[in-house]
Amino acid sequence: MTFYQHPSHNLLDEIGHFVASWTYLASLELLSTWSNFIPNYKCDNKDNVVAVIGGPDSDVSFFMATILSNYKLPQLGYGSSPVINDPSQEVFFQWMFPNINQQYVGMLQLLLLFTWTWIGVIFIEDDNGLRFVQKELPKFSQAGICFDFIEPLPPLYFKTGIHEMLEPWVKLYFLISDSKVSVVVLHGEIHTMVVLRMFPRIPELEDIPRNTNGKLWMMTAQMEFTSIPLQRFWDIDILHGSLAFATQSKELVGFHNFLHMRNPYEEIGDGFIKDFWKQVFDCSFSSSLEEDNVWNRCTGKENLEALPRSIFEMSISSHSYSVYNAAYAVAYALQSIRSSILKHRIMSGEEHKNLLNPLLWQFHRYLQKVSFNNSVGEMISFDQNGNLEAGFDIINWITFPNLSVHRVKVGKFDLRAPTDEVFSISVDAIRWPKTFNQTQPLSLCNEPCHKGHSKSKKEGKPFCCYNCLPCPKGKVSNQMDKDFCYQCPEDHYPSKAQDQCIPKEISFLSFQEPLGITLTIVALLFSSITVLVLAVFIQHKGTPIVKANNRGLSYTLLVSLLLSFLCPLLFIGRPQRATCLLRQTAFGIIFSLAVSCVVAKTLTVVLAFMATRPSSQMRSWVGKRLALFMVPSCFLVQTTLCIVWLMSSPPFPDLDMHSLPTEMVLECNEGSDAMFYCMLGFIGLLAKISFTVAFLGRKLPDTFNEAKFITLSMLLFCSVWISFVPAYQSTKGKYMVAVEIFTILASSAGLLILIFSPKVYIILIRPELNNRQQLIRKIRIN
Repeated sequence: MTFYQHPSHNLLDEIGHFVASWTYLASLELLSTWSNFIPNYKCDNKDNVVAVIGGPDSDVSFFMATILSNYKLPQLGYGSSPVINDPSQEVFFQWMFPNINQQYVGMLQLLLLFTWTWIGVIFIEDDNGLRFVQKELPKFSQAGICFDFIEPLPPLYFKTGIHEMLEPWVKLYFLISDSKVSVVVLHGEIHTMVVLRMFPRIPELEDIPRNTNGKLWMMTAQMEFTSIPLQRFWDIDILHGSLAFATQSKELVGFHNFLHMRNPYEEIGDGFIKDFWKQVFDCSFSSSLEEDNVWNRCTGKENLEALPRSIFEMSISSHSYSVYNAAYAVAYALQSIRSSILKHRIMSGEEHKNLLNPLLWQFHRYLQKVSFNNSVGEMISFDQNGNLEAGFDIINWITFPNLSVHRVKVGKFDLRAPTDEVFSISVDAIRWPKTFNQTQPLSLCNEPCHKGHSKSKKEGKPFCCYNCLPCPKGKVSNQMDKDFCYQCPEDHYPSKAQDQCIPKEISFLSFQEPLGITLTIVALLFSSITVLVLAVFIQHKGTPIVKANNRGLSYTLLVSLLLSFLCPLLFIGRPQRATCLLRQTAFGIIFSLAVSCVVAKTLTVVLAFMATRPSSQMRSWVGKRLALFMVPSCFLVQTTLCIVWLMSSPPFPDLDMHSLPTEMVLECNEGSDAMFYCMLGFIGLLAKISFTVAFLGRKLPDTFNEAKFITLSMLLFCSVWISFVPAYQSTKGKYMVAVEIFTILASSAGLLILIFSPKVYIILIRPELNNRQQLIRKIRIN
């Protein structure tokens, strides 16, 4: 394009933003007679324009559409589409650029992949930039991305002084460099690269400290590596490691050779190539070098391949690839019109009728339906909205000290692909910015919360800025950055670090563990001793010491003590339904029998001396009659309590998951605590009666001091069982069972030792005391 009149120096403010008036002028020139510009007038029928391949800038495309749509001329763009509200203009747009919303989805996926949740955003304040900020960034927030800053690029005002012009740029420089974010999304157009390359120069221009905090730039596909002559030798390290989206492209066969053959002196009618040649080689075509302020004359023999890639690339760029496809799309659309004309002429027989001009007015319809394979085999077609049906490549920009740029494809994003192929990226192939020492950058508001912690929002900060608090006691978090801690299932418990739930072990007092083995041995030992004592009593059943104080009661007491010692075996081992039903009831009945025997023996001693008084009514109770009444009565009462207990709320195997933090206790649930304590209470009542009677009769002249020994045994019995209640309540799990077993064994052993050991001693060690004469003599002495 050539301007009818070059802009004057007074209009330098408008150079950075293709002003609408210049674009309108250039558009009208395209439609007018060559080299004879008269607006809206063409005096020949040669070189008719059928379509225009516009520039990559959306503003330029929009201004061109205002003119071209009036002439029904389609425009093919290869940058971001402008925001067009007029349907009569929109229909004439075709874009060699995929749906831009697809690019934003890909950017979001890329941010989420690397967990870059704390980012900055810089955008050009045009229609596309504002649309991105207003409509797309809220979607980023919904996905968990938050922003440290969202700032537009300041405009360039050349009329003002250099310091006034740079003031907003300095503020933006400090905003970006002081920010803790590692990733900055740059939404721009093709000329935005010129601005980005200016950033590292701001500290030099304004004499301010240079900030070394590096950033990773994520750029949109609308941007391309460009520079102005002033930036020819500027450092390009700011671009190293950047990630950019680009329209999908492939290397064209012959493109490199095509560039190699370019010569400004051989390109007739191409006014652009000489301007391009002057800029990239810093030379002049003018006879006076001083006029262009250069030192070299352009010879045409300069080698494009020798230029640094920061100035010119020999490989095809995504924008160049789009222009190439756009030209072929126009050609294929023209071919479709030609085919339509030939078909109409054959069918109608009107071979000489001019059908081309009417069909050219509908050229945009043919262009919309174009579908072809280009020279590298890629399918080119448009969707219903006029966008190119294609995806995006993800490019990693790598810079070198010689100011060359190498663009490496590291991934792709294409919503048309199968689900598992929509987004792919090779993380290992990415070269990161030098500031990060070739490690993947972290862009987080704060360090992620470790396992065992949960997030707590910071007041006045975005949602991705938070404190990390340890999980409350009993709760865990097994992943990084959890919003909350959760309670473990009942059959699990939190680890010490509160980062996982560990299965609880099932616990019960078993025969295999040391405690169970010890209690079993003690129970069997005392059972054996009881059997031996019973055997001694049976063997010496005719002796005075065995016959004294009711021989039958002694046998019954010994048998009940034997069963009491064996009873703890029901408490050891895995609880079953049968053992749960038997253990407490068997213990209660057997122990009641034992204590009732002790009560009967105590009363026998007391009543025996009360019956020696003249006219005493107690004579009838002395002997077997008291025992026959006392023992069965107590046995019957306790048995009745146990039957009621079993019928109303029987014990059952239960898994207690709450008593111990790390174990599930397999236990016998008593069913009814009230009945359990009633059973114990009845035994305690009998023990209290026995202790009271024995204590009152301790000084009576008993033959072998049995009342005194019963008193001591009952004192021990009561002490053990009184201690049992708080100990039982304060222990948990299998140790509750162990406490009850110990209580049973200790109280039973106390009865056995204190009541029967003196008798066994006399029978076996002092048999001379076990005779009738000694008994009478002792009574007389007392």
